[in-house]
Amino acid sequence: MLAAALDEFAAKGFSGARVQDIADRAGVNKQLINYYFGGKEGLYEGLREEWQQRRGGFADPDLPLDELAVRYLRDTLDDPRRMRLLTWRALSGETGGPAEEDAGGDGPLSRTERRRELGEIAAELDPGVVLVAVMAAVAAPVTMPQQIREFTGLDPQSPEFAELYTEQLRRIVRRLGTLPADASVDEAADVATVRPPEPGGAAG
Repeated sequence: MLAAALDEFAAKGFSGARVQDIADRAGVNKQLINYYFGGKEGLYEGLREEWQQRRGGFADPDLPLDELAVRYLRDTLDDPRRMRLLTWRALSGETGGPAEEDAGGDGPLSRTERRRELGEIAAELDPGVVLVAVMAAVAAPVTMPQQIREFTGLDPQSPEFAELYTEQLRRIVRRLGTLPADASVDEAADVATVRPPEPGGAAG
């Protein structure tokens, strides 16, 4: 049922998807979805929990920012449906995402702020803007396919584009800080170890 919900949400957006269509796609009775998930919101929450578990398998927040961005990009290229769903949600103005996850002080924004403190991101760059820019770059193969074809001459779903864009994204992200663009992952990791603040320490 969750796989069918992801297909429908990615194709039509959260608001446009209907529980009946999800049930038809899954080959189950609509009442079964309502019983187990309580409707669309429950399905979305189920997908969000599934995504968080999946993300935990590849997105260690202590990785260098360029490696983290590349891993998110590869996941997006492998299965663009989640990014399409997130884009639909963002365009519809619905809440939920990194800003809310940051409430505990160890979400994406807080970690990006600490990256700047550690020198992985240049001091003159705003962490929030950096985070938005990297997220937009990761989403671009899904949100800007026509521009990708026009500006690179490549199909955004092709292996050639994936290889080029992955390498270029890594270099671009490294340019945000003091690392040379051709630094190794291990060299980047020496600078980019991002740990939660010690109790009683600085929160920034």
